[in-house]
Amino acid sequence: MTVTVGLDIGTTSVKAVAVDDDGTVLARARVVHEVRSPEPDRFEHDADRAWRRNVRAAYRKVSAGLDVAAVNVAAFVPSLCAVDRRGRALTPGLLYGDVRGGPVTGKNPAESGELLRFLRWCARRAPQAHGYWPAQAVANHALCGVGAIDAVVAITTHPLYDYTAWDPAVAAEAGVSVEQLPRVVAGDEAIGSLGGAMMGPGTVDALAEQLVAGADHDGDVLVILGTTLITWAVVPDWREVPGLWTVPHTAPGKTLVGGPSNAGGLFLDWAGRLLGRRREPARHPERVPIWLPYVRGERTPLHDPSRRASLHDLNLTHGPAELRRAAHEASGFVVRHHLELAGARARRIVATGGGTRVEAWVQALADCTGLPVDIVAVPEGGALGAAFLARVTAGVEESATGAGRWARVARRVEPHPAWTEAADRRYRRFVDLTEAGRGGG
Repeated sequence: MTVTVGLDIGTTSVKAVAVDDDGTVLARARVVHEVRSPEPDRFEHDADRAWRRNVRAAYRKVSAGLDVAAVNVAAFVPSLCAVDRRGRALTPGLLYGDVRGGPVTGKNPAESGELLRFLRWCARRAPQAHGYWPAQAVANHALCGVGAIDAVVAITTHPLYDYTAWDPAVAAEAGVSVEQLPRVVAGDEAIGSLGGAMMGPGTVDALAEQLVAGADHDGDVLVILGTTLITWAVVPDWREVPGLWTVPHTAPGKTLVGGPSNAGGLFLDWAGRLLGRRREPARHPERVPIWLPYVRGERTPLHDPSRRASLHDLNLTHGPAELRRAAHEASGFVVRHHLELAGARARRIVATGGGTRVEAWVQALADCTGLPVDIVAVPEGGALGAAFLARVTAGVEESATGAGRWARVARRVEPHPAWTEAADRRYRRFVDLTEAGRGGG
């Protein structure tokens, strides 16, 4: 049996899984960290804790007593911090959507320029830094002493990375040298070792999720229920849609259209704190208000950091249960809006991420889209996909194309007709309110 470990640095925690040849989870861990918003438009980590110490702690927990062959780390993009020679952070860890990376257009993540603006800020804040590294490089250095990333992560920094190497002119314009940027290696190359385990160069979390989710056919929709809500419609052709991202699928001949939204766990956790701990369900399909979920602006399809959340159509019949249902419906409406804009002929949703454990969220997703939701068996999809990539590094897999055999569905959630009919009317109101706010903040 070959055991590999995958780690996933998320917005609110590091997840880790140790798995065997069949993708069976032998051990799992979750180490929580804080996401900081010192101002409404700032979004950052304590990089030493989230990207270094918590990664080490998660690895120790899942590797205890196991003979690990290889390790790989997935994380979000973009991210960046300045580091010293020991890989310790000299600046906050800047996260996707932070104002210091804006303004971001509707282009795909490899063309948004967000990382380059992060780099300029970090270079001004820590001009004598040893390096300027994303989360993957910081984590890799913490585990094996090498600050490296794979080519896929590097590509998301375009134009800093020109698809073959770091561009010295672009780096100089940002105030750094290419020697201060992480080493870029092929995704199957080992960058070092961790004890007796080979260390892979890392990857993008959403790509790792794709590999093992099983949403590989036309009509499938991959929805990642994490701190960020991510919708990817699987389509057979490359199509550019204003406001959405278009990226290659890991499945041959397929394309993904969609993108990230702030209407995920970030919004729902905030709403939950306002509404208190009681979790009674809403009982009347017609008695639900409409919540626009833009507590820190919106990414796709609006690309508007100035958007703010608002409640609409409140009346005296509404209480915490109805407002909580409205929050979950807002997340479902965002998914539906992405699918309509993409022109996708959806037949089912494949849901992954920690939010799959929240029954009310999953049910609202089914009700608001009218689609069945297949919940993956291992919600730590980013970590699971990274563990498969570790097998490629270890040489026990020829490529990542076989990762689909690890895709398993735990159960299916069907829409409730009465709630679907009522939610359909609210959705039209949701879209009208969303469109009315375009350009107006």
